[in-house]
Amino acid sequence: MTDIAFYHLQRSNLEDALPKLLERSLAAGKRALVRAGSTERVEALNAILWTHGKDSWLPHGSAKDGYAEDQPIWLTTDADNPNGASFVFLIDNIEASDLDQFERCFDLFDGNDEASVTAARTRWKELSEAGHELHYWQQDENGKWVEKNS
Repeated sequence: MTDIAFYHLQRSNLEDALPKLLERSLAAGKRALVRAGSTERVEALNAILWTHGKDSWLPHGSAKDGYAEDQPIWLTTDADNPNGASFVFLIDNIEASDLDQFERCFDLFDGNDEASVTAARTRWKELSEAGHELHYWQQDENGKWVEKNS
């Protein structure tokens, strides 16, 4: 069964947190799929992953780039998995009904936006009722991720 973890962004924004989580995924030898809510968001993330760190680079692509099967990180608005990822990152309050094909799911939501928090609670409840094991991660005062009791 898929390991589903909710990441409650409070101290950093998605554009800072996502690249770090993707770096860890690649370091673990995993392919990642990032599902976003719009083509504009995909293109913004595409640019960020090229420039997020002075000393790092994350190999990635999107439909605009093509060759999904060659990309360790694929950015998309679609519900498919063209790069054969084992990790999926859901942003922009995306819901997914195909989580069983992934080893891990990262649901990142903006803790400073009440609508995003409410939507995350709804997803949590639905996934819990469906029998999934869930984990909840929150940033401490220094921005470090700490797993809280779920």
